[in-house]
This record gives sequence, C-alpha cells and structure tokens, in this order.
Amino acid sequence: MKKAVFFDMNETLLNLSLLKSEFDKYFDDAYVVKYWFTKLLHSSTVMGTMDSYKNFGELADAGLENLFFENDKPLTSETKAQILGAFKKLPAYNDVIPAVELLKAHDIRVIAVSNSSLEMIKEQLTNAEIIDYFDSYYSVDAVKKYKPFKDIYHYVAQQEGLQVHEIAMVATHDWDLFGAKKAGLSTAYIKRKTEIYNPYYLQPDLISSDLKDLIQQLIQAN
Repeated sequence: MKKAVFFDMNETLLNLSLLKSEFDKYFDDAYVVKYWFTKLLHSSTVMGTMDSYKNFGELADAGLENLFFENDKPLTSETKAQILGAFKKLPAYNDVIPAVELLKAHDIRVIAVSNSSLEMIKEQLTNAEIIDYFDSYYSVDAVKKYKPFKDIYHYVAQQEGLQVHEIAMVATHDWDLFGAKKAGLSTAYIKRKTEIYNPYYLQPDLISSDLKDLIQQLIQAN
C-alpha cells in the first residue's frame, strides 16, 4: 500500500519553457537548455561521487558561466540573474493539479523531493501556484548528496515515518528513477521528453505521458 508519492520538480512538475525562452535570447540552439542542465547534473554526480558538495544554485551558476564561455559570449551579472530568475518562475504542467488532487482524495501524501535548495523549492512551488497541494518538500541540502544517490530517498522516508515500499517516486528523469528504485521505492515515469529510457537502468513500474493517468495507474495498483 502506497502512503506517499515523491515528486521530482524540474521538468516533471514544472515546464522549462520559460527558461528556454530566456536562453533563446542568447543562443540559436534548440538543445542549449538541455546541454546546460546535463552539465549541471554531471557536476552534481561527480561531486557526490567524490564526497564533496556545493548547493545546486552554485553549480547552476558555474554551469551557466561555462556555457557562455564555451560559446564565446559575454555573461553579465544582469543576464545571469535574468536566466536564473526564470528558473524560479517555471509554470506547472496542466496535468499536475488534477494528478495531485487525485492523490489527496485517496489520502496519499504528496511530497516534493528536489536537488534545489529548500528556499528554491518553496519559491518554485509558490510561483507555480501548487504549493498548497504539497504536504511537505525536501532538498538534498539536508544530506549534502544529490539525487540519484540513495541518501535523500532514505532521508525523506525516515523523516516522514515511511518504509520505502510505501513510497512511489514520480519523475521524468530516468536517472532519478534509477536511484529511487535502487533505494527500494517503486517508480513511475512521466514522459515529458522525446527520449529513450536508458535500457541499462532499472526500468520503471509505471509509465504514461499524462500525469493524471500515471497517478490513476498507481492508485489502481495500490
């Protein structure tokens, strides 16, 4: 019986379109946001592997500077603030509220678990007008190790008084779900992107391109 659903935030709940529009002002490249985000995640994984830690904002800042440097473009403090500011104002996908309302109706806890700082999570959920639907939210700052390392999944489970088999993790990132699965959670993949789920990662228990449908599957399997 699932008692809680952990949600990833960026790209899973929040649409990156606003962020992309900011990058489009400086780059003529449809994949520039994905490239920046991949560099950011690479840094967080390397830091975790080496038992070192810098918060997500610091890594995002460094990744942005590197991106502009690689493309021989000047990066002013104003431009940096504008781009990173957009990251805080991402809108929720249209299927998010119907999905979380369904969970609330079935007394299943709704919990955000993100690589972002606690302050950033609160700001993002507030700006996306979905914070009232969440029972709680957690940052990897609490364990100083990013997803997909097991630490944060186990930490949140402990804080919430849950066993890992009572939790489902929802994300659009296969690496996040791989980490959650290795930590003992069941997993649900929301297809937000045109990508192949990595065949060498542990595969998700549930899959859908609509979040409400994915949650309905989860409830029916409960």
